[in-house]
Amino acid sequence: MRSRFIVLRVRPAHRDIARDSEGHLPECRLLADWPPGEPEPSGYLLSTPPAGIQLRDLVRLAKIRWRIEHDYRELKTGLGLTYCEGRSFTGWHRHVTLSSAAHLFLTEPRLSSPKAAGAA
Repeated sequence: MRSRFIVLRVRPAHRDIARDSEGHLPECRLLADWPPGEPEPSGYLLSTPPAGIQLRDLVRLAKIRWRIEHDYRELKTGLGLTYCEGRSFTGWHRHVTLSSAAHLFLTEPRLSSPKAAGAA
């Protein structure tokens, strides 16, 4: 899947956003994901990246965000990470450790496949 991306410098306007000492709103970057053949962008991300970050790096970081959310959802729903209420610290620690080990077991084949290596 390919897309075009554009980055714009913006100042988000909201009354709860902290301003600097001169009263200016902070500068952010708006990343727009525009798939080919679409009349308008399909995704937007507001970010405060370090100065001088390249577009390629910003896109990579934005795309990895979805992987992180997917993995976290898998940990919570499929591997029971959230089922730890009422446990002692030792029980909670054991539960989180085993959930993390199970996640590694499920993730390792995806990371070691040739397709995953070529996509990076």
